[in-house]
Amino acid sequence: MNHFVSTNGELFCEQVSVAEIARDVETPFYLYSKATLTRHFQAFDSAFAGIDHLTCFAVKACSNIAILNLFSGLGSGADIVSGGELYRALTAGVDPQRIIYSGVGKTEQELHYALEAGILLFNVESSQELERLQQVAAAKGVKAPVSFRVNPDVDPQTHAYISTGLAKNKFGIPIDEALELYERAMGMENIEVKGVSCHIGSQLTLISPFIESLRKVKIFVERLTAKGITIDFIDLGGGVGITYDTEQPPHPRDYAEAIKQELQGFKATLILEPGRVIVGNAAILVTEVQYTKSNRGTEQVKKFVVVDAAMNDLTRPSLYGAYHAIVPVLEKGAECEVVDIVGPICETGDFLAKDRELPRVEQGDLLAVMSAGAYGFSMSSNYNSRPRVAEVLVDGSHYEIIRRRETFESLVQGETIPGGVRHGH
Repeated sequence: MNHFVSTNGELFCEQVSVAEIARDVETPFYLYSKATLTRHFQAFDSAFAGIDHLTCFAVKACSNIAILNLFSGLGSGADIVSGGELYRALTAGVDPQRIIYSGVGKTEQELHYALEAGILLFNVESSQELERLQQVAAAKGVKAPVSFRVNPDVDPQTHAYISTGLAKNKFGIPIDEALELYERAMGMENIEVKGVSCHIGSQLTLISPFIESLRKVKIFVERLTAKGITIDFIDLGGGVGITYDTEQPPHPRDYAEAIKQELQGFKATLILEPGRVIVGNAAILVTEVQYTKSNRGTEQVKKFVVVDAAMNDLTRPSLYGAYHAIVPVLEKGAECEVVDIVGPICETGDFLAKDRELPRVEQGDLLAVMSAGAYGFSMSSNYNSRPRVAEVLVDGSHYEIIRRRETFESLVQGETIPGGVRHGH
């Protein structure tokens, strides 16, 4: 459920007219619903009531500090994959002892920063990372708390680019090779083994891959226990999908029940890293129609709706061929036509939808790209020197800009002309 509803032909976010916000903020912009964010987090987290668990929101999905702060106030930790995400989480007020650090390429500087912050766990993904972490922790005279991210070689049955649990993916350590690494870590003076981590991918619509992975992890933990290695945390990652089009992902309640059933008898604290399932349907991207045009070919007429949002604002359609529903902000009862909805970027791959049936629109009409909260703004860029858009949060009958639109001046911040001499006209 989300709080974007059409009333008398006009789209509202909670109690606020989307068109009204567009007049104030100007397009394009991302629009988040606080009620939806809150509801989705609580629905996910409460589903695991009855067992020791920690829900760590995946910052990469949506990293605005206002949203991270909202989740922190609801009891969330943070799953981070970079020093910048650590900075965001700390700035947003997330307790360091509720932060876990994943990712295959942690730099020496990032390890220093996370050790200084006092995070809960490093999810180590290679033997060389373990060696580097030992060296950094020794230099600081501290112990680094670690889990190892094991790769269970389970097919998540999702898009190849967001699959992370197969042997051919770059993530984690093959589960059959991980025992040796745990034993090596136990002999390191500045490493404290605390857990096992596993994350197989994103936008999963089946529970079975999670359970298959968990069963492999349980067998592995039994092997660790037999070697005298105590495990305090089992990190099952995230990856529960949402409905973009016709998908039927599991409800968090059913997902949680299956996991709780499988974990009966295990005393370790469960860590979860939800991202998309919390924020995906909690935001839209609002864009304005700039032009409509038709190109006549030998066999057909191709119709285009050119909007002011582009692949730099929402890259998922271009990158993954991902589907996002697109609806008029103000319904006019117009007849439908099949169009490509494209942006102004100088790439044929710059589109939000292809061959989409859409009510006929005109210059100045507003469109809402639905389910844009996950990997929307966080994956945006300045390609074609386009300033990144504003982010707006609605709370009931009020709204607030939680990130200002970038300016042309901000595009060149940090850039210099050698010698300070400017040539040309």
